Amino acid sequence: MLDIKLLEHLETYLTDNRLERFKTVLSQRTKHFTVAVEDVYQLHNTSAVIRSCDVFGIQEINIIEEQNTKRIDREIAMGSQKWVDLNRYSNVQDCIANLKQNNYQIVATTPHAKNGDLHRFDVTKKSCFFFGRETKGLSKEVLNQADCFLKIPMVGFTESLNISVSAAIILQHVTTKLKQTDLNWKLPEHEILEKRFDWCKKTIKSFDEIVERFYAQ
Repeated sequence: MLDIKLLEHLETYLTDNRLERFKTVLSQRTKHFTVAVEDVYQLHNTSAVIRSCDVFGIQEINIIEEQNTKRIDREIAMGSQKWVDLNRYSNVQDCIANLKQNNYQIVATTPHAKNGDLHRFDVTKKSCFFFGRETKGLSKEVLNQADCFLKIPMVGFTESLNISVSAAIILQHVTTKLKQTDLNWKLPEHEILEKRFDWCKKTIKSFDEIVERFYAQ
């Protein structure tokens, strides 16, 4: 259980601006939507999706690495991997099962869907947006188990967008619409407190020593 007094003590080591920034960002975080990337080959694409999740307030991202296991590109993610929660899976089935257990509908993003126009998407449903490999797209496992499909309307000669561009467009659209609803889409208070503690841990130098001194007093 989180020690509130310890959290308050740790936050005295933050500048007023940093502490206010933490609280402001967390007030806009959501788990109503999440993202899953499936075996993306180009490292910078996964990193850029993580960055978009941070920018648009998505707290969790699911990374499936059945074939391509790589470390997050820090330069592209620009530190955003510290502020979002990364759930890593070695196979897609485990990812889908966990998401469904947590009441997420599986949304397969594909330019080849016959329906599922982005502007008609129902943002009231708790959803995970799946993005697939750069060349092959999503696997049959995801497509067969998807609850619905989603595509970005395009009118040019190009058939598809880069995965990171697609993710940014979709997340900007759905989070904007979500905030126009009456849904309780924000993180609950106990999760906000947990993230404040987590972000302190990732920010404060000599974190362990400070905690040890606090409990020694």
